[in-house]
Amino acid sequence: MSLEPEEKEFFSEESSFDIKSVFPKILRFWPVILISSILFLFGAYIYTRMSVPLFKVTGLFFIKDNDSQFTLFNAPTIDGSAKNGLVNEITILKSRPIAEATLRQLDFGVEYYTRSTFINHEIYQKTPILVEVNWKEPQVSKGFVTLQWTNNQNFILLFEDKEYSKYLPDGSKAKLEILPEPTEYPFGVWIQTKNFTIKVTKTSVEPEGEILLKFRDLESLVDEYASKLMVENTEREGSIVEMGLLTPNVVKGEVYINKLMETYLMLELEEKNQIASNTVNFIDSQVAGVSDSLRQFENQLQIFRSSNKIYNLETESSSVFTQLTELENLLRQEEYKRNYYRNLAGYLEREQYSDLVVPSGIGIDDPILNSLISNLMELQVDKSRQLATLTEQAPVVQATNSKIRELNKSIQEVLKNVDSNSASLLQDLKNRIASIEGSFRNLPETEQNLIRIQRQFALNENIYNFLMEKRAEAAITKASNKAENKIIEPAVGGYLVSPIPIRNYALGVFIGIFLPVIIVLIREITRTRIEDVSYLEKKLRIPLLSTILYNKRKSNLVVLEQGKSGLAEGFRSLRANLRFISPNEKQLTILVTSTISGEGKTFCAMNLASVYSLTGKKTILVGCDMRKPRIFNDFGISNEIGLSTVLSGQIQWEEAINRSKYDNLDILVSGPTPPNPAELLFTKEFESLISNLKQNYDVVILDTPPVGLVSETLDLIPFVDLTLFIFRQNYSQRNFVDALNGLKVNKGLKNLYAVFNGVDDSKVTYGYGYTYGYGYGYYDDDNMKENFSWIKKLFK
Repeated sequence: MSLEPEEKEFFSEESSFDIKSVFPKILRFWPVILISSILFLFGAYIYTRMSVPLFKVTGLFFIKDNDSQFTLFNAPTIDGSAKNGLVNEITILKSRPIAEATLRQLDFGVEYYTRSTFINHEIYQKTPILVEVNWKEPQVSKGFVTLQWTNNQNFILLFEDKEYSKYLPDGSKAKLEILPEPTEYPFGVWIQTKNFTIKVTKTSVEPEGEILLKFRDLESLVDEYASKLMVENTEREGSIVEMGLLTPNVVKGEVYINKLMETYLMLELEEKNQIASNTVNFIDSQVAGVSDSLRQFENQLQIFRSSNKIYNLETESSSVFTQLTELENLLRQEEYKRNYYRNLAGYLEREQYSDLVVPSGIGIDDPILNSLISNLMELQVDKSRQLATLTEQAPVVQATNSKIRELNKSIQEVLKNVDSNSASLLQDLKNRIASIEGSFRNLPETEQNLIRIQRQFALNENIYNFLMEKRAEAAITKASNKAENKIIEPAVGGYLVSPIPIRNYALGVFIGIFLPVIIVLIREITRTRIEDVSYLEKKLRIPLLSTILYNKRKSNLVVLEQGKSGLAEGFRSLRANLRFISPNEKQLTILVTSTISGEGKTFCAMNLASVYSLTGKKTILVGCDMRKPRIFNDFGISNEIGLSTVLSGQIQWEEAINRSKYDNLDILVSGPTPPNPAELLFTKEFESLISNLKQNYDVVILDTPPVGLVSETLDLIPFVDLTLFIFRQNYSQRNFVDALNGLKVNKGLKNLYAVFNGVDDSKVTYGYGYTYGYGYGYYDDDNMKENFSWIKKLFK
């Protein structure tokens, strides 16, 4: 079966949404768009003013690669990866211990604010008053405390917030149930109450003023600053990091970032100095006893020489003295080492790893022991690094603890062997000293006594010099230590991150413009009803003959009763267009129907019959809708006799005709509702009736049932010259158009035409099919227009 061109166009249609048709609807809403833009712009202004400004303060910090001898906490990462090491250092920088160590050095415990209309602005350093807080006593926190003064002697504290907390010295917090009453206090003295202990000092010359205070405990400050700190690597392969902080006060942010970097370096240097400090402390503990002994023997030697008048030893005595002195020096040094071994064993048993001293630092050159102690200290530092961000239960920390325990056992085993060897060497030295002392007894008594005193003096002098030399080396190492990491660029200034006024204003205008547009688009996309004639003109595959305005009056006979209205002109336009369709036909039979009830089918049929009767044509209006008759009410006639009584053979058709009070207009009402209305329309009597009406009337108008509800209407189309389908604005569904197009294509129906009914007169424009004279004072309802109708449209 071949299709006509318009049928091919119907089947090739892709979408019912036409973006071009939306633009006029959007432009029609320009007042809404304008008001929406202004409202959203104002909202953006309020949001900007009520948002706390946040500035980003940054500084650059260099972290040395892991190939250095020391990093923070004096150890590389476990796997030796430089990348992981940098990540670990960044984690440490963001950890709570570093934040706490930094904040302990800053005076952030009291925040000062100036009151403003939208938000309170924080000030720092340049404050008119200075508040000192004793955190060892209970202290109010959380809410704002207002401090006012009207002279240089006293001030008033006001607690105006709804809720406050009380910070207790043990670190816990409780809700402040009873708010303190406004009270006057003197400047410059400590004020102690059950809720706070503070001292307020006036630093400005202003005689009166007001400032808002907020007391911040250390724990809350640590939580805030540790979470807010941002540390990022500036280059993928580099080790320079950018430390940033979002803060409402630029100066305060600068102070914190710079102090944090200084604290990081300070802790690093402390870790590096820990070994040297342990060495110095250990040597100092040994030197104390040696120094006293040396001073004592020095005094004895001087006294002995003075009393005995002897200052030099004989040759034999000098030889014995030299041998004994050398052996006793070796004995004392070995005893010194054994004392270290025992102290070291005690530290390992008690796991006091922070007090360990590397053997090489005090002159013990045992490569195995030195290596084991160094590894143990590195593992302990690894654990300290891990605990900065993890807990003891973390798998990584537990693995490090396991390595420390194993290495501890290994060192203790080595110490047992070393101690055993040291004991053997000590015994050997004692035996050799005892052997030489045998020849020592053959010397004169005076020389023996002198040798004894000189031996003790020389022995303590050698030990003292040895210890002081090692102490000097450790002190030099400590003094020469410096942090491997360094500050590249201190934090200076900052830039605004939020809110950005220009961006907020632009976004407000953008939303204000596009929100109504989006709403219109959504309405258009999701629309199910026919809202304007352009949709019918585009989608309908049958001609659209006319647009009928919405009837605002109670009467439906607008053509007969309001002949000069724009609504009546719509039916005249319809009549004129019908004349163009069938110009040569003297007799015209028209079927008027719709898809469902309520689209104005009967209203259009009555007024179309009326507009024909006014031209002098003999017109009859036939009510074929026997299920739901309506015509008789508008014309004020009875429905006792009508089409149903004629078709059922009760009376002749001439007897059922009602003469209306209007010239050339007759009415054949539907009559009483029969039990079989569909069957009555299919009888020969109905065909005969239509034939008789065509012979006696110039125009026959059939008001039929809706095609979407009953099926008999389609069977009546062959009896008429043309069929009018009525669509109603904001009532008829869009799929009705597709259904009608389908009837035309599938049923092959001809002479189908459409009428758009119930159109809002405020949306009517000029052109074909419209009330083209409307708006020029020709019609009566022009007087009903208001000068400010656009306001009604806006709120509609």
